[in-house]
Amino acid sequence: MKKKLTQLLKEAIHHGIEKGELKNCEVPFIEIESPRENAHGDYASNIAMMLASGQKKNPRKIAESIVNSIEDREEMLESVEIAGPGFINFFINQKFWTTLLKEVDDLAGRYGTSDLGRGEKVQVEFVSANPTGPLHIGHARGAVVGDVIARILETSGYKVSREYYINDAGNQMNTLGKSVYYRILELSGEKVDFPPECYQGEYIIDLAKKIQIKYEKELDKKECDDLTSFLTEYASSSILAGIKDDLRAFGIIFDCYFSEKELYKNNGVRKLLEDLREAGFIYKEGETLWFRTTDFGDEKDRVVVRENGEPTYFAADIEYHKNKFDRGFDRVIDIWGADHHGYIPRMYAGIKALGKDTQCLNIILVQLVNLLRDGLPVAMSTRTGEFVTLKEVIDEVGKDAARYNFLMRRSNSHLDFDLELAKRQSNENPVYYVQYAHARIKSILRMAEERGFAIPSYSEVDISLLDLEEERTLVKVINGFPELIEASARTLEPHRIPFYTNDLASVFHSYYNKNRVISDNMELTKARLFLVKTVGIVLKNALGILGVSAPERM
Repeated sequence: MKKKLTQLLKEAIHHGIEKGELKNCEVPFIEIESPRENAHGDYASNIAMMLASGQKKNPRKIAESIVNSIEDREEMLESVEIAGPGFINFFINQKFWTTLLKEVDDLAGRYGTSDLGRGEKVQVEFVSANPTGPLHIGHARGAVVGDVIARILETSGYKVSREYYINDAGNQMNTLGKSVYYRILELSGEKVDFPPECYQGEYIIDLAKKIQIKYEKELDKKECDDLTSFLTEYASSSILAGIKDDLRAFGIIFDCYFSEKELYKNNGVRKLLEDLREAGFIYKEGETLWFRTTDFGDEKDRVVVRENGEPTYFAADIEYHKNKFDRGFDRVIDIWGADHHGYIPRMYAGIKALGKDTQCLNIILVQLVNLLRDGLPVAMSTRTGEFVTLKEVIDEVGKDAARYNFLMRRSNSHLDFDLELAKRQSNENPVYYVQYAHARIKSILRMAEERGFAIPSYSEVDISLLDLEEERTLVKVINGFPELIEASARTLEPHRIPFYTNDLASVFHSYYNKNRVISDNMELTKARLFLVKTVGIVLKNALGILGVSAPERM
């Protein structure tokens, strides 16, 4: 609907220009909003005020010209009014509203899809936790945010690849191997002063036990360096396999697991740094190499090679992003924890040095999760190994509740996740409320079929019978779904979808509680069954994008 109104306004402005009522101009972006009060119409636009400065005219005069130039309003518009300083308010014809349901019926499972992306290749990199321990609750939110952004973009016509960056080339990997080694010594009866910098979790002891049982004889034959290397490789591979299993249970499958080690093959990082140095982006002070990130707006220059000759994470990240673009991605999206906020300017500096526009890179920050149980905080500490794992959350509340609840706030806002609320089968639980709406719809349709009603298509109903205000509201919300998905794709804001599904479920529950769908009036029953069917289609499509099931019975 917003697209139709936007097109009408563009045409009306051009007609106003042709008639000499408006100066020739480039039409700015036209905003179409839904007014808070029904008295102000179904939609409103402030385009007259947007044009005022360029036209050097009173906005109401501009609005009058636009409204008088709108054509074919009888088909779609009941009336158009000018309000306040120059708002244009649109009142949509009730009959036209209901005709929009034909598109839902025709497209069914494809309703909400678009060609917005036109096949543009996009990579979404998310989670990317070090393979030094299982995924915990802090990783879970970023995981579902990244996955749902990928799903939104796929629905909107982008060609998407999901990637997990395995940070397996740093000191943390040696620390992992040493951690397992010390636990093996303890299990062998030796007294060990376990270093505080080593990984403390129970999972390290479990790994040590498995290795000791499986490789007892081989361990005795290995030299110290070989043993540490072996333990590091075994532990990281085992942990990564567990991470993949947990993500699969969470409904997330990556197209690529990219090892950091790949960046260092054939001296890749060093060669890139040398190229950047020749281009003037890197300079040397003593034995340290610095990147001139201040040239790109960063607060200070950043080290890319330390005094000891070792490249920094920043150096590897520049090479990694070069690798992404070299693989043919038009656009790259990184999902990071909020603690990486200060890292953004240097990453954009790196992108510019590579000759890329910063619009090719989107960085989305995901804030921390406050885990609660019945309103009380659940203590977590990754330092001591006392944390709630993703697997524990999935096992306790289920995949659907976990995914849905992680998306209930903007990704850059703190989120309270209450385990008990997520399990509750009541209207207090947002995912239950929405899933129950879908199950209720399926129950209504089954009941209708049992009573001899075939579930009708658009051509089989008298759509004009849907003339209640509640039905008009339902149609409006249904019609907003494709626009919502496009807006979510443009802004990379997945939280918009659960907001929408809760709104749609609320309007549906309210409608059903007030009005009988199946009655003695055959034609009205058919029309309302059709309306209910379309609500079910949209709920299922929306939940599918969230990676949440749409149950038929509850």
